[in-house]
Amino acid sequence: MTDTDAALADPFETYRRYLGAVAYRLLGSVADAEDVLQEAWLRWQAADRSRVEEPRAFLTTVVTRLCYDQLGSARVRREEYYGEWLPEPVVAEEPTPAELAELGESVSMAVLTVMEQLSPAERAAFVLHDVFAVGFDEIAATLERSPEAARQLASRARRRVREGSRRGTVDPAEHRQAVSAFAAATAGGDLQALLAVLDPDVVWHSDGGGVVTAGVRPIVGADKVSRLVVGLVAKWFTPESSIVLATVNGEPGMVVYSSPGVVGGVVAFTVVDGLITETYVVVNPEKLTHVH
Repeated sequence: MTDTDAALADPFETYRRYLGAVAYRLLGSVADAEDVLQEAWLRWQAADRSRVEEPRAFLTTVVTRLCYDQLGSARVRREEYYGEWLPEPVVAEEPTPAELAELGESVSMAVLTVMEQLSPAERAAFVLHDVFAVGFDEIAATLERSPEAARQLASRARRRVREGSRRGTVDPAEHRQAVSAFAAATAGGDLQALLAVLDPDVVWHSDGGGVVTAGVRPIVGADKVSRLVVGLVAKWFTPESSIVLATVNGEPGMVVYSSPGVVGGVVAFTVVDGLITETYVVVNPEKLTHVH
């Protein structure tokens, strides 16, 4: 057996991608999810495998508990964060249909941002049950609650997520068209073209983390947002800057390059009836190290 075959035979390697997806949805951070996977791997190596009947369930429990422990301290850090805290974006230029299906709506920037308002227990129950179809008995054991309590946590979280986020268009082509129009208008500094693609009540969210310049609070309204974008282009764009369309958290978005190969920001969008209703602009360089 080769080293590759041995790795593939290890249940941890078999479920690594799934476990990473669970951790990212629970934490909203690629870096933190990777740290959790590393710790979970160490615990898997130390576990008595003869007593593990269902490796996937065992590993899901380990990852969830590690994330659950992190969520409490993460909430404190994010309350002290400078400006808005947005999830770290997951970017793919040309994802396969399988990858898109794996990402799904549950990983959109809009949903992840709303999930920040949930308690750690609500978030865990929602992600495990509604996204990964884990049964309430297993969730209850993981969270050390009763199955009925786990069911109530998921139900409450589901309602809060539904109420807290505007539901975007389900037509990828319509979403992509709006993003393409926004990108073209942005690159050209075209105020009227921006106004044409923005919902009158559009909300601009930005995350610079105090490292680079970004709004401290959301900006609301098409006129304010369009003028902001034109001003940013005039101030920061150079002949070496460019905008590349990409899939951001499973939906059409864009990557802004300050110069060739240097990522300056990632933008995700919510689109409703052909108009952009929400923008999520991540320019904190610490959240872009994994974007290529």
